[in-house]
Amino acid sequence: MEQATKFTAVGRRKESVARVRLLSGKGEIVVNTRPYEKYFLRETDRIIVKQPLLMTNMADKYNIFANIKGGGLTGQAGALRHGISRALVQAEPSVKDFLRREGFLTRDPRAKERKKYGQKGARKRFQWTKR
Repeated sequence: MEQATKFTAVGRRKESVARVRLLSGKGEIVVNTRPYEKYFLRETDRIIVKQPLLMTNMADKYNIFANIKGGGLTGQAGALRHGISRALVQAEPSVKDFLRREGFLTRDPRAKERKKYGQKGARKRFQWTKR
């Protein structure tokens, strides 16, 4: 089933980049040297991180060590989910179709739109006055 015991992948979302290492183990997740429960305080972020593991029934099969930089916590959770999914595909190629159907292997392309010159923001204009 496994040739190697260590798999690495990179996940991204918005400005966040998650470098993920997947190792054989009991299912602990460590983010920036902290347990993921201590790093992601919102329950929704923790659910997002665990989704690919729970849906493939591998929650207690691998230990995950991740370094995350940039963005906010929700973007980081999405980046970590993307990285975990990509690492799982390396470890178990049989789950690729399932993860693809669920949308976990697709990089979320939404990002902040840049501010344009002559405007107040990306879309917002300065107030127009007739006189």
